Amino acid sequence: MDCAQFREYLDGYLDHELDAVTAGALERHLQSCSSCKRAYEAQSSLRAAVGRHATYYTAAGDLARRVRTAIGVDRATGAGAGWRRLQWLPLGAAVAVTAVVTWMATLHIGAARQDEAIVEQIVAGHSRAVLTNHLADVASSDQHTVKPWLSARLDFSPPVVDLTSGGYPLAGGRLDYLESRTVAALIYHHRQHVINLFIWPKANPPAALRTFSRQGYNVLNWGSAGMTFWAISDLNAEDLAEFARLFRHQAAAPAAKLQSLRPPPA
Repeated sequence: MDCAQFREYLDGYLDHELDAVTAGALERHLQSCSSCKRAYEAQSSLRAAVGRHATYYTAAGDLARRVRTAIGVDRATGAGAGWRRLQWLPLGAAVAVTAVVTWMATLHIGAARQDEAIVEQIVAGHSRAVLTNHLADVASSDQHTVKPWLSARLDFSPPVVDLTSGGYPLAGGRLDYLESRTVAALIYHHRQHVINLFIWPKANPPAALRTFSRQGYNVLNWGSAGMTFWAISDLNAEDLAEFARLFRHQAAAPAAKLQSLRPPPA
């Protein structure tokens, strides 16, 4: 079994859904592949964290009564004196509104849980890299060295900028595994602090800067040009926000320059 097959079967293995032969093949691969072992440990930690910290919601006890009141149904008779054929129209509208509100609430809760799961992975990835002193696969302050190295090993080309003039020098990059895919991780320093910046493609990423705080770390997320960016560090929130501002400005500059060089439409 190779690494690609291992990643394909990993979720099923964690859910105990695989047959004995396939599960045995995964276990043998785990013993010989440190990269897949790290991916397995990260997924196991994530599942445990979600189980511990996920928020569950229960419908209010009087929800049924309030819905009946809203649509004009008498609880005792199931209909009421005012129940006529024409009332199906407001009933249908009320049911539709209820369905839309429920759907929107479900989307909001689902998005919040997804954010929590990703933040847990970001914290785990950063902590693992710092504790094992495996910050970079390619250690270089030259963006023209780091970017080609990452691009050759990923199915996308991450933006890489040097922020030395702003006090955040580039130290290198590595491959990591988040949200069930291989991602780019850029390493920056600010004084004695390490910043991990994780990057991968994502449809419709949020453009506005979002902030999180977990286990003593500050985490920032934003999106641009079909990419999602997650920065994490034990830096204070203001310095990490300044890093994000500088990175976004520098990363956007080459694209703006390229656009200015294009000839105007005929």
